[in-house]
Amino acid sequence: MECKKRVYLDHAATTPMRPEVIDAMSAVMSDTFGNPSSLHREGQRAKKLMEEARESIATSLRCDPQEILFTSGGTESDNWAIKCASWRAAEDDGISPRNGIITSSVEHPAVLHSCESLEKHGLKVTYLPVDEFGLVSNDSLVEALSPETSLVSIMFANNEIGTIEPIVDLCRVSHEKGALFHTDAVQAVGAVPVEISDLGVDLLSFSAHKFGGPKGVGGLYVRKELKLPPFLNGGAQESHHRAGTENLPGIVGMARALELAIAEREETGRRVQVLSEKLMALLKEKIPNVRFNGHSTLRLPGIVNFTVPGADGEKLLLLLDIHGFACSAGAACSSKDAKTSHVLTAIGLSQEDAASALRISIGRENTEDDIIRFADALSEIVGK
Repeated sequence: MECKKRVYLDHAATTPMRPEVIDAMSAVMSDTFGNPSSLHREGQRAKKLMEEARESIATSLRCDPQEILFTSGGTESDNWAIKCASWRAAEDDGISPRNGIITSSVEHPAVLHSCESLEKHGLKVTYLPVDEFGLVSNDSLVEALSPETSLVSIMFANNEIGTIEPIVDLCRVSHEKGALFHTDAVQAVGAVPVEISDLGVDLLSFSAHKFGGPKGVGGLYVRKELKLPPFLNGGAQESHHRAGTENLPGIVGMARALELAIAEREETGRRVQVLSEKLMALLKEKIPNVRFNGHSTLRLPGIVNFTVPGADGEKLLLLLDIHGFACSAGAACSSKDAKTSHVLTAIGLSQEDAASALRISIGRENTEDDIIRFADALSEIVGK
């Protein structure tokens, strides 16, 4: 029988919208319906709100407001960064075009599939291996870099196992060889410090629904010295970078959500980390053969990925759902794909163990009681 109280433990897939965000968006939808590109009073009021949101996001991420471009979310931002940066580099040098891309084997599908599409058009893509914790090494990147490398794209933090990559070092190595550097920071922004001025990256992707904002809106940081071709053609929105009428309620909601996430990040991070450690301790006690995936310390505080050897991950998910718990077997965007996790196989798990894995992602509203109840329910299910 399903529990009366549902427990949501899938925050890496998406987060609940904050009431403050809903209020901010509702005010825009009620009072500011103008098009930001229009010259009349209603349009200029809308533009003012949009630019205030851009400035707020830039302050949160420590960059210049003109370097923030609004998109429909992380997938568009990743596609734009990878495809357009690669096209730009290839066009800039007609003698010896830079037609090489380097990424890792554990990237989000938005990055991997963008790279695959470029391979079909003749660009060369190198997929770096990772160690058993999901980390990309400097040495492997140095070995892969060449004068033909136009772009390196390594995610900030993995969405399945939570491992945080050494972005500053990887970016520095890439720049030494003249390559641009992009990071998919969708899972990291709002959860851990992401200060672009310290990272040194050229491009960075983020998405509102990962930190309490609305779905369908995100952003791409583009270093102001970098002239990136537009991804969508049409009007002159976003300083001619991205055509299409801007999603003003979503943009305002995203800015408000990020303000709140940054203000509460340290406190929330500490509390979520305590709950994660509590969960791991309970699982070790109740399921002795459980194995945890990802790095033990260099990881996002809220993600716990583990394998229950011999179990069927999909059946565990369904039974947990019946018991009132929402969690995941991996990335939500791959939930309809019958293939096992490419991230888990990349860190050395067998197909069988990868299919026996669960991802628990804890959020700001979760409690210790939620964690205890989950561990008890999973132990009971595994025991049966």
